[in-house]
Amino acid sequence: MQNKVSQIYLSRPGILCCAGDSPDAFFDAALRGSQHGIKPVTADRVGPSSEGRNFLAGRIAEGDLPDISHEVPKNRSFRIAAAALEQIRGTVEQVRSACGSERIGVCAGSCDNGSEASFLAHKAYYAGGAFPADYDLRFQGASFTAEYIAHALGVSGPAFTVAAACASSAASIIKGAQLIKAGLCDAVIVGGTDIASETVLLGFSALEAVSDGVSNPFSKNRKGITLGEGAAFFVLSREPLKGDGSGIELLGYGESADAFHMTAPRADGSGAVRAMREALSNAGKKPDDIDYVNLHGTGTPLNDSMEALALAAVFPASAPLVSSTKPVTGHTLGAAGALELALCWMALDAASKNAEGKGKVPLHCWDGVSDGELPPLHLVGKEDGAQKLRICMSNSFAFGGCNVSLVIGAAGG
Repeated sequence: MQNKVSQIYLSRPGILCCAGDSPDAFFDAALRGSQHGIKPVTADRVGPSSEGRNFLAGRIAEGDLPDISHEVPKNRSFRIAAAALEQIRGTVEQVRSACGSERIGVCAGSCDNGSEASFLAHKAYYAGGAFPADYDLRFQGASFTAEYIAHALGVSGPAFTVAAACASSAASIIKGAQLIKAGLCDAVIVGGTDIASETVLLGFSALEAVSDGVSNPFSKNRKGITLGEGAAFFVLSREPLKGDGSGIELLGYGESADAFHMTAPRADGSGAVRAMREALSNAGKKPDDIDYVNLHGTGTPLNDSMEALALAAVFPASAPLVSSTKPVTGHTLGAAGALELALCWMALDAASKNAEGKGKVPLHCWDGVSDGELPPLHLVGKEDGAQKLRICMSNSFAFGGCNVSLVIGAAGG
């Protein structure tokens, strides 16, 4: 029988995205609002026509990805994951030596089921009438992401892949916490990985959701999303982790499923409201305890309107600092929740090392043109200096009405 778990700690994250190849580089880019990783890309179509489409997207340079083709051929998502996982390998080894590999689980979020391998295989089929010899349907199994991570880091506890659209990695963090609280694991590797594949780029374009410029969240001039790719992983643990002196905890979490529409959010934001309020209740916190909120902030007309209404409902008497970091990373889909929570972790970690408990939070990147039809938000600007930071919230609101809110704080927060 395991002792009751009262606290769950988050390790320093491992990160790779177009904005940075380490937590520090990524956090610096987000503080400055750097969009250096958003670049033109071309997506080819699968089928008899070879006509392609041009996009702006947060693609990671090929040279920044490790070669793991001897393990999993033609899987860009796993190559991105491998780079991020390597950064937390030491932490995994620390908990494995303490509790054994069978007590370490994996909960990984992803929207991608081997789309790169599938795309290349079907392209070969259209060109030559046969699939490549190394093409295997197993590459497209939803469970394969968690299986790969468990293999790569040598753990043998419960392993799950969570597929909840753009809330996948945020939901994986909740599932990891629940495994620990249920006494099934002492530690869980959580997070997500995803790619800006041709399938993704062309699919979102077909939905008329892609902006012709970099996303412009909460602006009157917003036109849609900019896609991206990346990976972010943490180790959740029952005990504080050596080397992570800030002792940042997962204080609470909330989920809701409004199932309003396959792709459109519920316009009144009620599903998002339920997730945020549940996260606050679960954390034992009040709205005015939240110092910063990382917004889902996709830059689409419907999402930003819904999220602004939801924030006004949850924080009626307080106005926490808020920002969307998707103009820096692109919308990284299944990896977005973990990637954006990592920015909250970095902000809290920096503040915990400041004598006054102050730190900076990511800049909100937009053109500065407010939408008068939306409730006002305190969007982080360059004029907002270091702030007192103890508790942050990160929101992920996905297709199908999958809504997730996470609340984290420094030890004692």
